[in-house]
Order: sequence, then C-alpha cells, then structure tokens
Amino acid sequence: MFESVPFWMYAVGFLLVLGPLVTVHELGHYLVGRFFGVHAEAFSVGFGKEIIGFNDRSGTRWKLSALPLGGYVQFKGDMNPASVPDGQVVHEPGSFQSAALWKRALIVAAGPVTNLVVAVAIFAAFFAILGKPVPVDPEGSTKVGGFSETSAAQEAGVEVGDQIIAIDGEPVANFGEILDKVAIYLDRDIAVTVLRDGEERTFEFRTNLVETKDKFGNINRIGQMGVSPAAGAYKFEPVGLGSSVVLAGEQTWRVFDLMVTGIKQVVTGERSIKELGGPVKIAKYSGEQLSSGPLAFFNFAALISLNLAFINFLPIPALDGGHLAFYAAEAIRRKPVGPRATEWAYRTGIALVLVFMVVVTFNDVTSLPLFGNLLDS
Repeated sequence: MFESVPFWMYAVGFLLVLGPLVTVHELGHYLVGRFFGVHAEAFSVGFGKEIIGFNDRSGTRWKLSALPLGGYVQFKGDMNPASVPDGQVVHEPGSFQSAALWKRALIVAAGPVTNLVVAVAIFAAFFAILGKPVPVDPEGSTKVGGFSETSAAQEAGVEVGDQIIAIDGEPVANFGEILDKVAIYLDRDIAVTVLRDGEERTFEFRTNLVETKDKFGNINRIGQMGVSPAAGAYKFEPVGLGSSVVLAGEQTWRVFDLMVTGIKQVVTGERSIKELGGPVKIAKYSGEQLSSGPLAFFNFAALISLNLAFINFLPIPALDGGHLAFYAAEAIRRKPVGPRATEWAYRTGIALVLVFMVVVTFNDVTSLPLFGNLLDS
C-alpha cells in the first residue's frame, strides 16, 4: 500500500524547492556582477509575463514572473534573458560585455557555484547536527553474511564469511560504499575482490538488474549482486564543524560522480531516457519528501541544488556552461567568437534546451498513474 500525498503538498513542495534554489542561483550572478561594477537591468524569478515587481534605487527591476521553472539576471548589454550580447551597447560603461574576460567568467560561474555551496551547506548541517554514520562493526559491515535468492555473487563463487575489500579494484570500507559502487550499474560486469582465509580472491560476474518501489510507489532501477552484510547496523559519531564541511564536500563529489555516470548511461543506452525527469516529477518528489519530514525534504533540496549546478555547467549555449565555453574560446583565440557563430550557437542551444524540456515533461506526464491507466485501457 503506497502513501497518499495531499495535492497541495506537491505545489508547496515544488515552490519551496525551486523558488529558493533559483533565487540563490541568480543572486550568485547578480552579486558578483555588482561587485565588478556591472549593472543589472532585471532580476527575475521565473520566466514570461511579470506578475509583480519593483525598481530599486540602482534601476534594477526585481520581479516575479508567471512560469516558475527558472529565472534570470539581465545585465546591461544583454539583448535578452539568455544573455545574448547586444552589439549596440557592448562598450558602454557598466555593461556586461565591457567587463574583462575573467570577470565575465566569474559572474557566469557564480550561479552554479552558489548552488554547489547551498548543497554543501545542507549536507554539512546534517553532519554537524546528526553526526557521521559509521558501522557499529566495521569488519562485519564488509563481511558477507548471506545471499538473496538469485545472487550473482554466490553463483560466481563468493561465500558466506568472505570479506569484501574492493569493487573493480577500488577499496571499500563499509557496506554503504559497496552499495554505492554497485547500485548505479545495471546489468554490468564487475570484479569483486574478497579476503578468504588470508588470501585475496577476485570474482567477476554480471550484476542483477532489480526494480524496487519506495513507499510512494516510485520505481527505482538499480544493480545488485545479491549480498547482505554480516553486520549492517550503523551509529552516528559526532564530528566538528570543519569535519562536517569536509564530509559534505566528499558527499557532494559522490553525488556529482553519480550524475555524470547516469548521463553517460543514458547516452550509451544503458539507461532509458524515460528515467530523466522534469518539472512535473520534481513537483511530485517535492511533495513526497515534504510529507516525509524536514530532513528528507532538505536532503532532496540539496540534491536538486546539485542538479541545477550540474545542468548549468554543461557546455550548452544558453546555459552558464555554454557561456563559459565561449569565454574559453575567446581566451584561446585572443578575440571573441564572431557574432554570426554566436547567434547560431545560441539558437541551437535554446532549441536543445526546449527539446529536452519537451522530452522530460512527456516522461513526467506519461509516468503519472492516471496517464498510465489510460494507456493500458
């Protein structure tokens, strides 16, 4: 029986996640731009028609717009919210294009970097308040205690009592690390190194593709080797503020690595493009995590913040990463990319983003129970 979430929680959760994350992202651009003397003409949370807004003393229009799927800062010298340069004001004082190349790069990078900082701050708060999860019995955490009914590891020759010391040659310290290294890979050959009677042995086998459902009925496709630990209990060990930040940085890097791996799997066909989600799925998960309590909700917000940083760093024109790619080309060529090439690149980038949004929105809608029932009828 799956838990039912009130509809209002989807809307509230969506706004509470994307609203603040988009705002801090754009604030990163805005504050660094202002620091370097670049004038911001508009700061918008959302796209499209303005709902409400005001002008500050410096002439910046702060506004809330109708489509809550992002936001933008339009600096002086930008022809539109996508930051396509307006050739008529490039050299005017206070325009974005008149700033030095390295300043422009820092202004653009500030948005996704701010999202990274937010994620690290949330993870660090978790570690500082709750502590670091460590196995009660570290040795038992990596020792094989049993197998599932269809265990690929058991079929390959792994036995109860074997100490798992490495996956694909990379050392593992606890069962959580073993799960992280196996779960992301679906139906893939892996090499598991174990310690048996003081002797190292390596077994190669293909992971099992398993579909699991959470308490809300969401289906997750993960890789498993069918092993349970001899001792799986964890405890929380207090850590200081400095250690919390370090642990948060490591956690952020692990999540980023999983994102890169996931994108590679979609490109190579190992994972279906249907697994990509958009605004509808974000709203769904936002409501579900909000209903699960503040810890689950803030953890989800940290993951979405990392997703925003990751997507914006992609070298696609119209995204922050696309702008940074142009600046890298400018640094190498010692002159800006030509206006014609720039225009076509931005048009292509915007088209790619729109196509991506259509695809993920279609995935979102067709994954809803009502739509699935209509397809089956």
